[in-house]
Amino acid sequence: MKKEYDIKKEIKRLSSIRGAGTELISLYIPPGTPISDVTGQLKDESGQASNIKSKSTKLNVQGAIDKIIQYLKVYREVPKNGIVVFAGNISKEAAKPNIQLFSMEPLSPVKSKIYRCDSEFLLEPIQAMVEIKDVYALVVMDGRDATIGTLKGTHFNVEKKIHSLAHAKVHKGGQSQARFQRMVIESIEDYYSRVGEAVNDMFAKYDFKLKGLLVGGPGPTKENFVKAKALNYQIKVLGVFDTGYTDEVQGVRELIAKSREVLEEQAAVQERNVMERFLSEVAHGNLAVSGYQNVRRVLEEGNITRLIISEGLELTEVHYRCPSDNAEITAIEVGNSRQSKHSCGAALEITKEKDAIEYLIELADRLGIDVFFITEESEYGKELMLGFGGVAALLKYRK
Repeated sequence: MKKEYDIKKEIKRLSSIRGAGTELISLYIPPGTPISDVTGQLKDESGQASNIKSKSTKLNVQGAIDKIIQYLKVYREVPKNGIVVFAGNISKEAAKPNIQLFSMEPLSPVKSKIYRCDSEFLLEPIQAMVEIKDVYALVVMDGRDATIGTLKGTHFNVEKKIHSLAHAKVHKGGQSQARFQRMVIESIEDYYSRVGEAVNDMFAKYDFKLKGLLVGGPGPTKENFVKAKALNYQIKVLGVFDTGYTDEVQGVRELIAKSREVLEEQAAVQERNVMERFLSEVAHGNLAVSGYQNVRRVLEEGNITRLIISEGLELTEVHYRCPSDNAEITAIEVGNSRQSKHSCGAALEITKEKDAIEYLIELADRLGIDVFFITEESEYGKELMLGFGGVAALLKYRK
């Protein structure tokens, strides 16, 4: 969770940067890409940049490319999820360029190599990765084929494919007809059992943390499979949808498109459950606290089962010194606002500051405590921010 929070914070920072021209470079490198190939492409791009008419833009682009090439030398190979690098002139004074580099290793694999030079950084791909919270199981199937896998955001990973001859047409007359009909029924049941076993194994592989199962396909096979009771009782079927295909491209794409409302509702349901539990504890005066200082205290005591934070909340712990009497002052401040004066009457000096939310998340990670973010736009998000300071927690016990 700490890594996810750090990436979100960096994205927010990068989104505010604008270049004077098309001089901000975004580079997405998928896992398995040879570093030499990337540096070779960057050198080509640097050569092409020599054709840019604006001298300042040309120098800034070439400077950013050189900075990326030097940075990539620290890698012998691309990490398992790839690398994302941003570089460019972030100075607002044309006469004083300030070329900076920002990099991150994403939480899920980079799917394709991207190089873009623009007046702003390309953040959508990395943004989509950190916004993905839940993983779902998908099955697309007909009477002959089934594709089974996991869905995280828009990324589908195939876990298994199963083929069956159960629905092959067999024409036999006389006394053999009933026997062949039984064989067909048995082979269909075996097919459903094999698909069910593959789904059960997949859920077990993920410690039953997958959020649910979506089933799609043409015809009645998908409904019959769900009715066959081949699935572990712990698996929740979230929806069954008609699709024209069963393959990992068109079939999966159709199923994702048709189940979008269900997936969105699942996220909303989780958020509602968390907040209703918290509000219920507040109403009864039992196992809930809110406000940064209160939450920090019980978290440091290890007396928390879940930390609840409003997305986008910025809290900074700022340490000041008053020059007139050397008094030390500590304040928790929202956003970028900072105190300018204290009762001493003099301008305060900042001696130290740290991200207060980052501290809470880091401590929660260390203690193995679940952290749940509430979206700012929802009614619950607004209530958490306005009524409880954007930070809350459910307690293990009340002292």
